Amino acid sequence: MFESVATLLTEYEQLQQQLSDPAIHADAARAKKVNRRYAELSQIMTAHTLWSQAEGDLAAAREFAKEDEAFAAEVPVLEANLIDRTERLRRLLIPRDPDDGRDVIMEIKGGEGGEESALFAADLLRMYLHYAESRGWKTELLERTESDLGGYKDVQVAIKSNATDPSQGVWASLKYEGGVHRVQRVPATESQGRIHTSTTGVLVFPEVDAPEEIDINPNDLRIDVFRSSGPGGQSVNTTDSAVRITHLPTGLVVSMQNEKSQIQNREAGMRVLRARLLARQQEEIAAAASDQRKTQIRTMDRSERIRTYNFPENRIADHRTGYKSYNLDQLMNGALQPLIDSCIHADEEARLADLSSAAE
Repeated sequence: MFESVATLLTEYEQLQQQLSDPAIHADAARAKKVNRRYAELSQIMTAHTLWSQAEGDLAAAREFAKEDEAFAAEVPVLEANLIDRTERLRRLLIPRDPDDGRDVIMEIKGGEGGEESALFAADLLRMYLHYAESRGWKTELLERTESDLGGYKDVQVAIKSNATDPSQGVWASLKYEGGVHRVQRVPATESQGRIHTSTTGVLVFPEVDAPEEIDINPNDLRIDVFRSSGPGGQSVNTTDSAVRITHLPTGLVVSMQNEKSQIQNREAGMRVLRARLLARQQEEIAAAASDQRKTQIRTMDRSERIRTYNFPENRIADHRTGYKSYNLDQLMNGALQPLIDSCIHADEEARLADLSSAAE
């Protein structure tokens, strides 16, 4: 059982040798990648050791029980322990998303519902910022387009972690947030107390570790500069500090005006562009392989919702996993972990099912 661990042990030892070489730390991106994989394999090695010990303890207890009944009482306890450790190791051996350890760039966009959708986009941003704070992650607001009532038509935020364990990476948790979020509540603009339904879209991109990871030919870029504008389109800057970057081969367009410096806006725009290009490459690979599940809904259509936030009932429901709870007020303050855990568990179960089908 778990024969694949032998191959992973060899890789683990090789990574140990690489990390002991000072030269690897001269390349920050490579060192980060090796550290992530080493942390992942460390968990597997520890779990395998504990599983082996549990298997040996159970075998010994069964053998001793033949001669001494006192050992027979220990057998059920050791059997349960072996089952727990077997399950732990089995889940760790599920092929992990190679991007789990990456940081992310999240974009929240107003969808159907006008001002109410933009206001809910601001609520979602606050929710994710509170959640990031609870995890010890750092956040950086890259770009925002405010609505007239103080919401966001579009807002982009970078979320970073210092964790080397991929399971604790930002992408490992927040990748499930991509999709259409539906809100049911009485809008601030509603004078008669009627409940409205609106949608807000969330896009999540794994951030590129180093610029050279995504090769962008400068000749493939068209860069335009213009003056920043605020709600209603009024000018908020007297210089051409805003930047619009168009990647000609793909047609991807990124606009940045959050900073007063054109250089800073350009750097932020390139970060977002690299993340989108990385996501595009991964989608093309997944489509070609045809055996990977679509994990994000990238449209604002109300019918393609992943989650409903019902404020009158204080209810949150995830339509992919069946998760439902009546603590929406706490969730909007950042208590997202149980909801995210349900997505992680559902994903693991689907991956285990895929492995079982492949083995048959």
